[in-house]
Amino acid sequence: MKIETFALERWMTTWETQVEFDIAESGIYPMSVNELLDMLPAGEREATLAGLLDMRLGYSEAPGSIELRSLLAGTYADTGPENILVTTGAIEANFLAFNTLLEPGDHVVAVYPAYQQLYSVPRAIGCDVSLWKLRPENDFRYDLDELESLVRPNTKLIVINTPHNPTGAMLSAEDLQRIYALAESLDARVLCDEAYRWLDIPGGDPMAPPMRNLGDRAVSVGTFSKPFGLPGLRTGWLVGPADLIAQCWHMRDYITLSPGKLNDALAVLAFRNREKIVERTHAIVAANLATAERWFVENAEFASWTPPRGGLLAMMRYDLDVPSSELADRLAAEYSVMLAPGSAFGYEHHLRVGVGQTPEVFAEGLARTAACFRDVAARG
Repeated sequence: MKIETFALERWMTTWETQVEFDIAESGIYPMSVNELLDMLPAGEREATLAGLLDMRLGYSEAPGSIELRSLLAGTYADTGPENILVTTGAIEANFLAFNTLLEPGDHVVAVYPAYQQLYSVPRAIGCDVSLWKLRPENDFRYDLDELESLVRPNTKLIVINTPHNPTGAMLSAEDLQRIYALAESLDARVLCDEAYRWLDIPGGDPMAPPMRNLGDRAVSVGTFSKPFGLPGLRTGWLVGPADLIAQCWHMRDYITLSPGKLNDALAVLAFRNREKIVERTHAIVAANLATAERWFVENAEFASWTPPRGGLLAMMRYDLDVPSSELADRLAAEYSVMLAPGSAFGYEHHLRVGVGQTPEVFAEGLARTAACFRDVAARG
């Protein structure tokens, strides 16, 4: 397979270990193992830590432990552990699904912009990919009429993402039902990247149930990276019909074989405490949204945004005569701030901002961004 360069990941790896104030990050501020263990009662904490330290680091159950798969399955309708495959992040789940479901020449409709994998991998397989675009002109809202105009009688797969990376747009429960009915009418499937599940905005619109709940034409993908603040676990999952999950598992034998045993155990610990983790997430997001709202009022001459409706991401529009890649590089090199260039998503004169960083780092990152904007404007 020959595949195009992953523009965002190449840019992120250039700067993410160099800057002090990363406010482009797509996930919530990562947790430590101690923070996870601190969510347990004292006696249980000690016993759990002892169990982790005594664990033999052999191979784990290839599809993921029955305990983790059962916990995950319990959050979907009509789903058992046989419908779940634990993967190396959501990125492996998507890759396996695409390479199992698609053949060269198939027609795919994929949301755009998005995490580039969602349309680049189908292209690399040899599919004809039509892009369902979210546009600044309508505040990055999904236009389902446009989706219906893009599908064809031979459409094999519709690829969606909600809450959306990079705009924070969301599809409602009614929207998902309409998309599922559309796929059903075409004898197609829907793959829904739900990396931001459980990341609703405090006081905002309710998040739709997972796509998987609508039936066997739907495949949902999840991860511990974004909502749990555990990207270092490299643990995600794929949920769908048992026969499809089995096929994806067979393909995974040639890639990563199985999840890490320690990662699986820590994922179980996190999932059993997800309500406490969600409380932590909400506190971080609420503080950062309040800071952002003040900042955009104070810097309205330079920047504006459409706040996220869900998830952690939004696009910042800036009024400066500088390409986004150049401005993002200047912010990183001269101000030690990371904001992702909109050009990586097809949005020029935009920067992607994430509201999952610690409130102190987020506030200082925005303050430095304002200083950069003023300096750029003064230089003409």
